[in-house]
Amino acid sequence: MNDSINLKDYIREIPDFPKPGILFRDITPLLAEPKAFQAVVDRLADYYRDKQITAILAAEARGFIFAAPLALALGARFIPIRKPGKLPFETRAFHYELEYGSDSLEMHTDSIHSDDRVVIVDDLLATGGTISACIELARHSNAEIVGCAFLIELAFLNGREKMNDCDVFSLIHYDAE
Repeated sequence: MNDSINLKDYIREIPDFPKPGILFRDITPLLAEPKAFQAVVDRLADYYRDKQITAILAAEARGFIFAAPLALALGARFIPIRKPGKLPFETRAFHYELEYGSDSLEMHTDSIHSDDRVVIVDDLLATGGTISACIELARHSNAEIVGCAFLIELAFLNGREKMNDCDVFSLIHYDAE
């Protein structure tokens, strides 16, 4: 693993996207640099390697980018969590409230079990709404949630507070907008 790579160097900041007042953290430069992308996967895998992880869960779409290679690195199953109507088999849904409305996520009913040890992965922790919904889906299956992992954490938005005592591991922290 290359600890000398500063991952923040590969995050592009785009002001006023997708709307005025938002400073968007663009991960595409990191994805375009194989050594930086590999460093992310390696650092996440090193953190979870000795924790007997059996499944990696991730909400679409950017969470998939890091969750799938992490699952391979740990020899664990990759479990996609998707928007309603996107999974072909019987699903379990979790409905949650957003600042301006509501949303839902689904996963296959047979994807995780009570004896699973899972990590939930996403690219970014902001307010914590999406990852909290993923946690609830996993808890409904009585799986043990070992942790929640992120490339980026916007600490000033206090998303950790919604993690329901989940161990949070993030590689890049932003303490202020």
